[in-house]
Amino acid sequence: AWPDSLDTTTGGKRHTALVRIDGLIASSTEASAKNVIEALRKAFKDEKTAGVIVQINSPGGSPVQAGEVYDEIQRLRRKYPKIPVHAVASDVCASGGYYIAAAAQNIYANKASIVGSIGVRMDSFGFTDAIAKLGIERRAYTAGSNKDFLDPFKPVNPAEVQHLQGMLDAIHQQFVAAVRQGRGERLKDNPEVFSGLMWTGEQSIDLGLVDALGDTSYVAEEVIGEKTVVDYTKRT
Repeated sequence: AWPDSLDTTTGGKRHTALVRIDGLIASSTEASAKNVIEALRKAFKDEKTAGVIVQINSPGGSPVQAGEVYDEIQRLRRKYPKIPVHAVASDVCASGGYYIAAAAQNIYANKASIVGSIGVRMDSFGFTDAIAKLGIERRAYTAGSNKDFLDPFKPVNPAEVQHLQGMLDAIHQQFVAAVRQGRGERLKDNPEVFSGLMWTGEQSIDLGLVDALGDTSYVAEEVIGEKTVVDYTKRT
């Protein structure tokens, strides 16, 4: 569903297009790559769009979904070189949220925004001691020697952990490469930038993660030059 304002607010006048990314970035959420990409394409295609703002309030989510949006923003920038696209960090622009922001020409934030978390994580639990104390017998039948990979009911297997760490490291390097490509020489040479830490919007300027302080209204009026904002976000 598209907002009613899409066809009525501007009366055909030039405007700033807004696409919001709110909450968890996943295939089953409103902030899925499918929904965000559809909104972005509609915003760029509109002949009255003077510029696009991607407003992000997200702790992250799927690196696949975030990567797809990142790639699409880069593609749209090449296809529509006269339409600038800027990211605006709201409360949180972290992990996959920042991954997407890095595709924009510039990133703006509030001084208290939480920015960063450039890393990858996977969570699990271990229940081997618990089931032993309760007298529970674990029964798992597999075809394929690694089909019970990382089963939380069996002891930690160092070889499995090593394999998992290799996967996480590879995804992390994909994330790092995307941020380096998007931010370029603006990034400061600080090893902590890619450690998974987060910073305030104000601190992020010094690190090169953010370009300047500013909200959506500021970017629309002062950077893009069209204070009328039309929301293209696809609501489900």
